[in-house]
Amino acid sequence: MEKRWNIKKPDEQKVASLQSALGINPVLCRLLVDRGIETFDQAKAYFRPGLENLHDPYLMKDMHLAVERIIRAVNFGEKILIYGDYDVDGTTAVAVMFRFISSIHSNCDFYIPHRYREGYGISQQGIDFALENGFNLIISLDCGIKSVELIRYAQTNGIDFIVCDHHLPDEELPPAVAILNPKQSDCHYPFKELCGCGVGFKLIQALCIRLGKPDDTWQNFLDLVAIAIAADIVPIIGENRILTYYGLKKVNDSPSTGVKALIKLSNMEGLIHVNNLVFVIAPRVNAAGRMDDARKAVELFISENDEKAFQFAEELHSDNDERREVDLSITEQAIAMIDNNEDLRIRKSTVLHDATWHKGVVGIVASRLIEKYYRPTVVLTDSGEKVAGSARSVLGFNIYEAIHQCRELLENYGGHFYAAGLTLKKENVGPFSEKFEEVVASSITPEMLVPEITIDCKIEFKDITQKFYDILCQMEPFGPENMRPVFIAEQVYETGKSRIVKDAHIKFELVQNGITIDGIGFGLSPKFGILTPNQPLDIVFTLDENEWNNIKRIQLRVIDIRKSFEYSNN
Repeated sequence: MEKRWNIKKPDEQKVASLQSALGINPVLCRLLVDRGIETFDQAKAYFRPGLENLHDPYLMKDMHLAVERIIRAVNFGEKILIYGDYDVDGTTAVAVMFRFISSIHSNCDFYIPHRYREGYGISQQGIDFALENGFNLIISLDCGIKSVELIRYAQTNGIDFIVCDHHLPDEELPPAVAILNPKQSDCHYPFKELCGCGVGFKLIQALCIRLGKPDDTWQNFLDLVAIAIAADIVPIIGENRILTYYGLKKVNDSPSTGVKALIKLSNMEGLIHVNNLVFVIAPRVNAAGRMDDARKAVELFISENDEKAFQFAEELHSDNDERREVDLSITEQAIAMIDNNEDLRIRKSTVLHDATWHKGVVGIVASRLIEKYYRPTVVLTDSGEKVAGSARSVLGFNIYEAIHQCRELLENYGGHFYAAGLTLKKENVGPFSEKFEEVVASSITPEMLVPEITIDCKIEFKDITQKFYDILCQMEPFGPENMRPVFIAEQVYETGKSRIVKDAHIKFELVQNGITIDGIGFGLSPKFGILTPNQPLDIVFTLDENEWNNIKRIQLRVIDIRKSFEYSNN
């Protein structure tokens, strides 16, 4: 599939001013300005993240109330239940909070709702569990901000709630003792993009201050906080960047028992980066809730016994293997459904339903279908008497709004710009498919149906030095709003030594103005025919290091190639 190339254009005056202040390559200054870094002091804070720059947790609305309610529960021996969602953010948040509360109070437990029996967030079953077992206080993590009626039910039955959440609140808030959520309109906490685990972590920080605990008490949880930030795809800027930076240090230097077990079982070697957390650690943690019961993920992260932790890690590993087999099988079935149906092939959207598909992987399947067909996609399966599923979108298209326009055919729906969930009656699957296609076709632009590569800036091979690469590495950790820089080099020539490897990839040898650099382009073998003698190329790539025989060399990780002057800069 051909892609659009879009090159960013930072303010050149700001670039020149920053270059004068820092004295580094202008290409690096363009990258920094695009990330909102325009002064020497901002650059210093960016390149040297410091834990001392974390915000005072007591700036968060209701923090004093939350801390005092927990202290009261501890002093009076009340039972505390730590309640969280079944995904990575929720399970890490529960593990962190449980480990801390257990260190100051013996009378606590945790609860993770079952994905299929209870669904997302606070459940009636969860509150009834608390009632039956005599809990006086529930601390909810990564959920609760919209659970007005259920928290009222708990309140009328004598259970107090502290809500730690990061999702957007509705106008009516639940009747909790304290609500910690920086997205509340009257919360003046300076950083609004914490994940659920991050909000819980700020509560632990505040409790440490109140109890006179040393900083290393809360620093001990940074590896799990970093995993949550990476997995929840929140912006890795500001406070999240500091937490991820030090969390990765802990992952690499002294991971907690559960994290160490996952690293060992995943056969990860060398320095661990955010990508390893996103693509290796997170899928294994998520698989527990997708395929079985997410409690085992919490058990893994609270375990202090190596052997026991390894057993839980093996269970997660097994769940992930099963998840992978299931989602690949369903993806193959889904692709066949589209390719064998002319009407489905020519649509601007994809809506597929099969009664037998596993509910836990339909979101992953939707994402895989977008990789192949690149259009708004909904994948549905039977869920009891109803049909339920997940929706995923393409760049620039608001899939939540499109689903909202089909609301008369739905029982329930929720989500945001790029992802959503929905439930409907079986008889409405066909009408929903037609209505959704009608909505998408009338509002999506042709450009939105072509994948876009966002390019940070142009670069020449002469600028790609070890010093340049070393500074680039200091821009890590990469993630949303601080992505790994993508470059374009123009008028590059193939030396005649490039070749196809493993039938799918291209091993490049490229030259520009007498400077030769190697590269690898995964999945680019269909474009090998472009590599002809004396044909100038434009290439899009990121930079990494390749190690061979203990020798490290900078290489290009090629994303796309075209004959020169063929791309559009719109």
